[in-house]
Amino acid sequence: MFVFCLTSVVCTVISLGYLLKEMVTGSKAIDGLYLLTSSIALGIMNVLTFSLVYWRLDRGGPEARLNGSHHRSDFLFPQSSLPEEAVIGWYPTFADYLFVAFTTATAFSPTDTPPLTVRAKLLMMLESMIALITIAAVASRAINILGS
Repeated sequence: MFVFCLTSVVCTVISLGYLLKEMVTGSKAIDGLYLLTSSIALGIMNVLTFSLVYWRLDRGGPEARLNGSHHRSDFLFPQSSLPEEAVIGWYPTFADYLFVAFTTATAFSPTDTPPLTVRAKLLMMLESMIALITIAAVASRAINILGS
């Protein structure tokens, strides 16, 4: 599963690189609608990929969290930092990591769940960079082409 997650990150970066190359070289095969739909697909893939990576890495992975194994946390969830507010026995599920990935990609920063480890910080930086390049370069160029 972890190899799949990393392969997915690499594929997302390669796809973005391909679109940027085609956009810069002025390929006639890529029109505004293609760029727009590709940027939306890349954005969705970016969020899904990084939510899987976060889910797989944090606290030893989903199996370790379910079994109550004590591994180092990569993220500080609000439910973990406020024990009086948290449900007893709470642990993050995939939806929590999907939310972290979505907010990282849309706000370009951590929102309510800060990273605690260097690897989590670097992964969040990479996710934000992919999202920023996708939105700023590819989507804006697609809209420019469609408006012409």
